[in-house]
Amino acid sequence: MLRSVYTALLYVFAPLAWVATALRGLRDPAYRDRLSERWGYTRVLASSSAAPCLWIHAVSVGEVQAAAPLIRTLLKKYPQHLILITTATPTGAQRVRSLFGDSVRHAYLPYDVPGAVRRFLNRVRPRLAIVMEREIWPNLFEACERRRIPILLASARISERSAVRHRKFASLFRDALSGNVTVAAQTAQDAERYRSIGAQRVLVTGNVKFDIEVPQPAREAGQTLRATQLADRPVWVAGSTHDGEEQQVLAAHRIVTSQRADALLVLVPRHPNRFETVRAWLKSEQVEFASRSRNESVTPTTSVLLADTLGELMMLYAAADIAFVGGSLIATVGGHNLLEPAVLERPILVGPHNFNAPDIAQLMIDSGAAREVNSAEQMAAALLDLYANPSLRAEMGAKANAIVASNRGALSRVLELIEPLLQAPSHTT
Repeated sequence: MLRSVYTALLYVFAPLAWVATALRGLRDPAYRDRLSERWGYTRVLASSSAAPCLWIHAVSVGEVQAAAPLIRTLLKKYPQHLILITTATPTGAQRVRSLFGDSVRHAYLPYDVPGAVRRFLNRVRPRLAIVMEREIWPNLFEACERRRIPILLASARISERSAVRHRKFASLFRDALSGNVTVAAQTAQDAERYRSIGAQRVLVTGNVKFDIEVPQPAREAGQTLRATQLADRPVWVAGSTHDGEEQQVLAAHRIVTSQRADALLVLVPRHPNRFETVRAWLKSEQVEFASRSRNESVTPTTSVLLADTLGELMMLYAAADIAFVGGSLIATVGGHNLLEPAVLERPILVGPHNFNAPDIAQLMIDSGAAREVNSAEQMAAALLDLYANPSLRAEMGAKANAIVASNRGALSRVLELIEPLLQAPSHTT
């Protein structure tokens, strides 16, 4: 009964979502791309190939980045398989292309209505579905179970708040998570929450994000940028920022430059559709800035380097002294990936809102690898303190990297689950 109500509501709201996406495409052409895939008309026709399909779903940029070590390993371990990655956002699609090029296929995940799901599965015919972190789609999961397509929720996480909401619709999610679903949870707390909403096969494997690797080209490009344009200047990165944060970041930078006039801020907005807005805002603030997308060089008078490009964040962290990780100064986002600067041994500043990965944030803060800042003034004070203490910067960076190293291993545990699931019998009708 509850599934019928859920599906009926989707039939009402999915067309509205499709229209909203199409209208958004008037401002951002990326949203007009392959709109038919939202209804299951997927252009990846694995069924026309002899190669079996291994399907990974990563909703957007953060999940694609988290899945990257797993995908690279799957490409090496299963070269005879077609690797399909689905996302829900164009920024996720762009990240897939920048990381993997033509070595994988990409499609948009269809809406969770039976017809769209059926068309998608008929065209893709996956041998295994790997869903990153926390996506649960009842109709899609039910269709996979009917076709005996195993589902692995990899590096699965769920907050207590989300678990409470899911328990209000217990039968819907209990049905979705039974049968063919294996949950590979990040923590024991995540595992218990998944059990509380109906998951039956639950293991604790850890967080595959800790198996992050720094691509050597990114490290080398960061070192080159530092040597050729940034020289001995104090450089800090504000990564993956949102509206409402950039204003605080710039205010902090102005306090810093009042005492360290040569300090340089590398500003990396999270969403490409905001690049032009941030560029116009910096002009209105009369900031001396250079734009990465326009290949503008940093000069001695440049105060801000605007990274209005995709796929360069790791390289920019490698070029900097200190990293602030965005999405954490505003209450609605929940923070972004602290492990990217950590693996590069950079001291980390972070705001108070980190509900996307509270365990990682608390671990970093408690160990002294990161500092929590709640305002522009606190951020500026922390930056000035760190610039005055090179040994403290090195100590914080070493602690951050040690946390990453000590928590590696989830990737190998997830891979151990994949092989038997791939061997399970399946059918496609």
